[in-house]
Amino acid sequence: MPARILVSGSSGLIGSALLLALQSGGYEVSCLVRGGSSGKGRIGWDLTQPLVPESVSGFEAVIHFAGESIASRWTESKKKAIRDSRVLGTRHLAEGLARAASPPRVLTSASAVGFYGDRDDEILREESAPGGSGFLPEVCREWEAAADPAVQAGIRTVFLRTGIVLSADGGALKQMLPPFRMGLGGRIGNGRQWMSWIDLHDEIGAIGHILTNDSLRGPVNCVSPHPVTNAEFTRTLAAVLSRPAIFPMPAFAARLAFGQMGDELLLASQRVEPAKLLASGYVFQKPDLSLALESILRK
Repeated sequence: MPARILVSGSSGLIGSALLLALQSGGYEVSCLVRGGSSGKGRIGWDLTQPLVPESVSGFEAVIHFAGESIASRWTESKKKAIRDSRVLGTRHLAEGLARAASPPRVLTSASAVGFYGDRDDEILREESAPGGSGFLPEVCREWEAAADPAVQAGIRTVFLRTGIVLSADGGALKQMLPPFRMGLGGRIGNGRQWMSWIDLHDEIGAIGHILTNDSLRGPVNCVSPHPVTNAEFTRTLAAVLSRPAIFPMPAFAARLAFGQMGDELLLASQRVEPAKLLASGYVFQKPDLSLALESILRK
């Protein structure tokens, strides 16, 4: 009998790829579906409401990715939706799992390198202190803390502190491609801010590694072992596309166009290392940015 796994956020970039990988691996996968009714392989839920423990009982693993997209200007209503979807959703899921008659062995819950805040050139590992003030660091701290009911119930709980996930099918790279393909790309601000990235295949591979490695718990940085500066990222992307990268976006323009999101997503610096993944034996498939981008863009 294949292992039963429950996934939330299965329609997103990571979730949809994860769903295919799990099904191809012979796992029996069910999905938590927002705003939908329950049926075969589907469990309807409302992130803002408690879950019935029986609905999430009997799974060996739960992988939680549900959350409002952060890729738009952060109005006050948008920030509330981002926070509530992550904090309330995680808390209600963790409480349901903690009360389930047959709880999972492991809960893998999404988080982000935004936890660390803007840290210039500091090398950040899982034991590094959280960042200072700012919307993203605050949300990430609350997001991880919301899973405490599962931790207290003895469920092995892992927080995936993920960086920029590279895929031509979605996320930041898909948004960057049109201007870069037209030769209109360039660094953002001074370009010295660090970007911690991971190829989508390694994100999925790391999750599989975490599910089967009982030594991993708490925060796990899901990033390539080779972070790059924004200037290096944009030069590399332009080179892979055989285009120039001579149209920088000044910091003031990023702030004008994107507001607070520009400061915390585009201009903040996070030089993150995947210390726990490397120590536990995970071998990255695409650790080099140039090779990762060539694999993605030259299929």
